[in-house]
Amino acid sequence: MSNTVNDSAVWMITGCSSGFGREFARAALRRGCCVLATARDPHKIADLVAGNEAKAKALALDVTNADQIRRAVAEAEGAFGRIDVLVNNAGYGYMAAVEEGEESGVRAQFETNFFGLAAMIRAVLPGMRARRCGVIVNISSVGGLRGLAGSGYYAATKFAVEGLSEALAQEVEPLGIHVMLVEPGPFRTDWGGRSLQQSPKVIADYEETAGKRRRQVPLYSGSQPGDPARAAEAVIKALQSAAPPHHLVLGRQGLEVVRNQLTSMLQEFDAWQETSLSADYPSNAEVG
Repeated sequence: MSNTVNDSAVWMITGCSSGFGREFARAALRRGCCVLATARDPHKIADLVAGNEAKAKALALDVTNADQIRRAVAEAEGAFGRIDVLVNNAGYGYMAAVEEGEESGVRAQFETNFFGLAAMIRAVLPGMRARRCGVIVNISSVGGLRGLAGSGYYAATKFAVEGLSEALAQEVEPLGIHVMLVEPGPFRTDWGGRSLQQSPKVIADYEETAGKRRRQVPLYSGSQPGDPARAAEAVIKALQSAAPPHHLVLGRQGLEVVRNQLTSMLQEFDAWQETSLSADYPSNAEVG
């Protein structure tokens, strides 16, 4: 894997206007890699390319637009001959109690966070399969492993990314393509700031659950412990290791949340083991 993610690798990164995407692009360029930085508005990422025109291109890309995906991938492969690393970073947060969610807002979030990601994978895989090498990095979240009040729909998109990625890894890793899920905890990105969307519908009964978190997240934005630049470096370090992980949790708080969630699940499975096992047909030994 370290041979694929080396200083001559060609990266394609979605959602580069801010946060993780921007820092991934910067980190790859510092290493001398070629970078296809994408954003809905390429003017917002022009500074990433300035002075690096031989190795970087800023491309217009809305991951919910199939024509733009085809054009961007073709332009990337035409400019640098291949795509070695795809980073699916484009996405945003949406807050609402489940009952408060608006159909249009929920579907729009899935279009970007999940269906757009899947479309990018389908567009890039033919080239990776032909070369029998490549890396797909899907930016998930600790919210893809544990749902929290007020962001159930966001968590649903990330749970979907987790399941898709695990299946994808089984399909493509025999072909030389590695898949890694990145699961950040709270980081100083725009997720809880200008990028955050919320349902205008508010139900008083959820005031102390979803409502409380709705109020807290924007206030917390900008003071999260996670550093996006350090996150990008951590991901690259993991990819360049001899045995890259399939799951990479980022940040102390993120690691704590995931560990607590998995421990709680295992404890519950153990407590209900007898009931779980009782659902099978009896074995021959039990019948005898």
